[in-house]
This record gives sequence, C-alpha cells and structure tokens, in this order.
Amino acid sequence: MILLSLVALLSLLVSPALSLECYVCSSSATNEECNTNTQVCQAPLDTCMTAVDILGSTIAIVKQCASMATCTGAANGASVDADGNGNIVNCCNSFNQCNFSGAEAIKIHTYTLLLLTAGVIFLLSH
Repeated sequence: MILLSLVALLSLLVSPALSLECYVCSSSATNEECNTNTQVCQAPLDTCMTAVDILGSTIAIVKQCASMATCTGAANGASVDADGNGNIVNCCNSFNQCNFSGAEAIKIHTYTLLLLTAGVIFLLSH
C-alpha cells in the first residue's frame, strides 16, 4: 500500500515536468503580442505549433499546442509565393516555450525577397 502511494505521488510530481509549455495566441500582428500567454499542452498534444500567414503587409501569427503529426502536416502544406504571400508553419518540442520566436521565418523570407528585388533591379539596370 505504501509503495502504491509513493508511485502515485511520484507520478504527480513528474507528470507536469514532462508536459510541454507553449506560447499561445490567435491572430496576433506581432510576435511580442503573441508571447504574452502560455499553455501547458495536454496529451496527445506534444508540440508547439506556430503558423504565420502573410498577405502583403498584413501578418497574422497563431501559436498553439498541437500533435507532432498535425504540425508536420501543416508545415509540409505551407508555402510562400514569389510575392511573399502565403503561410509558414514551424514545429518545436525541444524545451518549454520553444515557439518564442515564430517570426524568424518572416525575417528570412523578407530578406530573400529584398535580395531578389535588388538582384532584378541590378540586372535590369545593366
């Protein structure tokens, strides 16, 4: 009986430590707005998912707990067109609040577009 009580107590103490905590938000315009609320993911949700939708100068960031399968599927279906419009999905589960920097992908695509634009202007000017 004592052993069973110890096992139950130990499982209560260890269980929260194994749960992943993610930033959560819906349709925030900036990463800073998005990183104000957190949620402890409940099984089977084991991944922090960040989706960034881009349409012109409008950006909507959504962060949530998801299953790895759902997040990976969304990431595989995400795409950005030549104008920089589309969506980007990032998945992580390596540490609590690992989705703190969901806007990194936007910066990469913005820099890529700037370089492409500069390259086209350079080619057209010569």
